[in-house]
Amino acid sequence: QVQLVESGGGLVQPGGSLRLSCAASGRTSRMFAMGWFRQAPGKEREFVAAITKARGSTYYADSVKGRFTVSRDNAKNTVYLQMNSLTPEDTAVYYCASSVTDSLYVSASAWDSWGQGTQVTVSS
Repeated sequence: QVQLVESGGGLVQPGGSLRLSCAASGRTSRMFAMGWFRQAPGKEREFVAAITKARGSTYYADSVKGRFTVSRDNAKNTVYLQMNSLTPEDTAVYYCASSVTDSLYVSASAWDSWGQGTQVTVSS
């Protein structure tokens, strides 16, 4: 079992930036691809970005491409999400996820472990 803990959320003005972190513990040997999802009130959980372990290959949702950057530090078992040029539409609870495969999936059901989420609110 992998435990994931997100941090770094908060309130930011439109146009601002935040950096989310997700620290993993437990059976990290079974943690390969890592991803970020978000869920706004009344909406389904949606894919944001993901990164593989071996090659660091990345994939982004169109809505965040060019604004968000996902990265990871395998030695620290940590994945990051740098979010720039934030808009109110980015307001959501952001979740970290890990997979036992090193493949990138946009479907939430394909991921194996989840964190509890961190709130990001973009408002003036």
